Amino acid sequence: MRVRNRLNVKQAATLTGVGVHSDGGGLYLRVRPSGSRSWLFVYSINGRRREMGLGSDLDVTLAQAREKAAAAREAVLGGVDPQRARLAAKSAAPEQPNMTFGKFALDLLDSIEEGFKNAKHRQQWRNTLVTYAQPLFQLPIDAVSTSDVLSVLQPIWLTKPETASRVRGRIERVLDAAKVKGLRSGENPARGRGHLDLLLPKRPKEDVKHHAALPFREIASFFRQLRLREGVAARALEFAILTAARSGEIRGMTWNEVNLEERLWKVPGNRMKAGVTHEVPLSDAAVAILTAARPTKAKPETLVFPGGRGKMSDMTLTAVLRRMKRDDITVHGFRSTFRDWAGEVTQFAREEIEMALAHTIESATERAYRRGRALPKRRELMKAWGEYCSGTSGVSVSVGANDLEADTSRDEQRDPRPGGPTTVPN
Repeated sequence: MRVRNRLNVKQAATLTGVGVHSDGGGLYLRVRPSGSRSWLFVYSINGRRREMGLGSDLDVTLAQAREKAAAAREAVLGGVDPQRARLAAKSAAPEQPNMTFGKFALDLLDSIEEGFKNAKHRQQWRNTLVTYAQPLFQLPIDAVSTSDVLSVLQPIWLTKPETASRVRGRIERVLDAAKVKGLRSGENPARGRGHLDLLLPKRPKEDVKHHAALPFREIASFFRQLRLREGVAARALEFAILTAARSGEIRGMTWNEVNLEERLWKVPGNRMKAGVTHEVPLSDAAVAILTAARPTKAKPETLVFPGGRGKMSDMTLTAVLRRMKRDDITVHGFRSTFRDWAGEVTQFAREEIEMALAHTIESATERAYRRGRALPKRRELMKAWGEYCSGTSGVSVSVGANDLEADTSRDEQRDPRPGGPTTVPN
């Protein structure tokens, strides 16, 4: 009982010999032939030797086991049998209906899902928990252990890695919320770093999959072909390339976001991936597209690039590429085209290029420093990009005043999805 803290964290995690391993002070780590391991406190009271379990090492860390052993030793010194005291306290506690993991998780989703960006995200959250965490649903929320979480993750950890990571993160959030509400205590058994990552097999490294992009030296030739095509979708794709914007930002763009006098497009934070308002300087080519597209009486909430039934679908811009026989590239890939060009051909700073792409700069100090002086530099950047896309030192845009209204080309009027709209409005 006198010598304590014999084990260190690494030893406690790697001991495999069957039997009991002393940490001192009556605390032992028991390793069974099955490989399961648990903490054990051995003490004597009234001349009798007794043992009291302190929990599995999957759920109780070495530090926590030492805290429990210290409390038990103090009880013994006071003449109290800690094991009997624990049983008495449990039996004396008023019985309360256990909150199950499933009920708490679904109630939590009901309360937080309004904060999710879209209905698809809300449904994914619910579906992943219901589908993959179902074995936890009937367990009391305070009884979910590391072994329970492992039983959910192990079958899909290697075969469905992305799904498994999402399931783990969502279980962790549910259990964290339960702890905040006083329904749980102790470590979160779904914690990844420094916990589950020590117990789950390492995944083989995979090459990062990038969106297929057009080499920037080919952009002028591509632009000439794109400008020959009529229709809203073609102009929207052209505008997306000129502004290095994401497809969703283009498709949801409304006239109240545009200031043609200041040559600026201000995308509100609720439409941006990072949730922060993004200002896009407009080049001559981009302004020409908007000038040609603007109705005589445009309501502020009117879409700049409308689809057949309101907002364009997420496949509309991709359909333009398919009709151009360019299945080898993607709409999102044009952002990479811009990034490669800006990094290899221009002398603009990395931060200015990243801000043009609406990427968050990691350093808060750098963000604050750049905020006040990046816009003029980005105007020059987007001007140079517009001229490069046009293939001229001066930008001339072959967009007629009625191009966005005529839209009579049959191959531009059909949505590529089965059951999609067959026409777009004039």
